[in-house]
Amino acid sequence: MDITPILALVLAFGSILLGNKLEGGHIDSLIQPTAALIVLGGAAGAAWLGATPAEMKTFFKLMPRLIKPGTVDKGKLMEDMLKVVAVARREGMLAVEGMLPQIDDEFLRRGLRMLVDGHSAENVQHVLELDMELTEHHGSAATKVAVDAGGYTPTVGILGAVLGLIHVMQNLDDPSKLGTGIAVAFVATIYGVGAANLVFLPLGARLKKIVQLDAEARAMVLTGLHGIANGANARHLEELLTPYVGHGGHKKKDDKAAA
Repeated sequence: MDITPILALVLAFGSILLGNKLEGGHIDSLIQPTAALIVLGGAAGAAWLGATPAEMKTFFKLMPRLIKPGTVDKGKLMEDMLKVVAVARREGMLAVEGMLPQIDDEFLRRGLRMLVDGHSAENVQHVLELDMELTEHHGSAATKVAVDAGGYTPTVGILGAVLGLIHVMQNLDDPSKLGTGIAVAFVATIYGVGAANLVFLPLGARLKKIVQLDAEARAMVLTGLHGIANGANARHLEELLTPYVGHGGHKKKDDKAAA
């Protein structure tokens, strides 16, 4: 579990609230349910309107990965492919079929199964590249939901401010309602700008990075499958995959894999 998003939000909102307190402000003045309803409800509705049902579904599937990223362990992925290439060179590609249940990564398992079934390296690459591009496209489109919401919230905040001022103007003869109307007007603007720049836009950026990391792992698998299909040895395959893992990120185990 990755708690850094929670800590980041605590730092962001805590700093603002602390600064408000040091300036002599009171937190009660920032709590306006009406303003929150206008800004958050309006922005959520606008973002929903601009997205397809499939994008919304993918967006909500990505949300849990904010605190539980579930990104691919590239070191483990590299070790699996080194073991596969050792078996494939020693016993042939058909022997790899018995290793498939031990492969955790679904994308790698699918590619190996295609090679075991006799598909050419070019056919495997074509099919998996298409799958990778579509998955990345749908993931990027889903992350745009949060980015779009970040673009809408400041404008909806201004809308809330205008509504608050209209309420003030309609009740000039009743001084007891002026304070509430003015508070809603200004707080709605704060909510709009704050939600956009502290929540929605960073949220979209973080989800986008998760999608990119998934795409990078799939590109690594494609490189490994191409090497396996073309008879690369373990050392050569490791040289191909090391840039994806990073120097020092993988302990050499090709000797064990080749044993």
